[in-house]
Amino acid sequence: MATGHLTIDLDAVARNWRALNAMTAQGTTTAATVKANGYGLGVERIATALARAGARQFFVAAAEEGAAVRAALGPDFWIGVFSGHMAGDAELIRDGNLVPMLNSGEQAARHMQALPGHPFGVQLDSGMNRLGMEPAEWQSLREMLLAAKPELLMSHMACADEPGHAANLSQKRAFDAMTADAGVPRSLAATGGTLLGRDYHYELVRPGIGLYGARPFENAAPVVTLSLPVIQVRTVEKDEAVGYGWTWGAERPTRIATVSAGYADGILRVLSNRAILWAGETACPLVGRVSMDLLTVDVSALEHDPESLDLVNAAHGVDELADEAGTIGYELFTSLSRRYRRSYTGG
Repeated sequence: MATGHLTIDLDAVARNWRALNAMTAQGTTTAATVKANGYGLGVERIATALARAGARQFFVAAAEEGAAVRAALGPDFWIGVFSGHMAGDAELIRDGNLVPMLNSGEQAARHMQALPGHPFGVQLDSGMNRLGMEPAEWQSLREMLLAAKPELLMSHMACADEPGHAANLSQKRAFDAMTADAGVPRSLAATGGTLLGRDYHYELVRPGIGLYGARPFENAAPVVTLSLPVIQVRTVEKDEAVGYGWTWGAERPTRIATVSAGYADGILRVLSNRAILWAGETACPLVGRVSMDLLTVDVSALEHDPESLDLVNAAHGVDELADEAGTIGYELFTSLSRRYRRSYTGG
């Protein structure tokens, strides 16, 4: 086949959830964030594996995503929506029994009018200045919203992947001040906050990226292998160039494999002349520019022409590839192409 093969280890996803769950104190629930189609890995299979591992509460970014998770899991799971109650969402929220995290007074009014009595949570801004009610708005609405019995008060941390950053304690103190004596379950920590320790756990943590085997959960089990098929191998002679723009030239006779993948598959163009592909334990550098459908890779170190090369595997994970691209694992996960042939192990 001329498309890459993406293998997703569902048992590794489950192990990562259990490992993060084991870090929390008794009385803290470990939810699972499965937004963006399970971080690009297929939300139906990911959510089902997490449910089997023990997760009972899930978070998504938008109501449409929540409807997909509900369809996959059935009625017996709690599904929160970070974007809250957007205009036009009432039917999705009601029919999917979703729990919007209300981000503003406007959303609160919309929810109470459209779905009186329907469960909701409240998102508070503790200093990230992105989503949630700021302290003054929350103070003006607090009594009314608490009387309506929210199921969760939450906020989100800006710098939790940097344990020593001053923002972590600052946001915790702000969150504590806004939620003191509220008598409602609270959540501040995603993956990074979970790793900061139990002072940040409150009644619920909601890891995301750590479930999928990436930083900041350094001890996570690897989840993804991405193997790319080789279409053709040729010898490029000394002083010949490769690819668009002739950005790489051979200093000696070089065996070049043309690989079926490119930026249409989520392999960022910035990886040109930077990325490393792998044949077992042998490193094979990407040379020349990443094009839409093709890569060119130096396989001179191999004794035989390869049938495929790995871009991501257990030894060279998504974080290492992200380092080569100057980005983060989140971006690479969510850029994975629909062209890849996908298979799942475990679960």
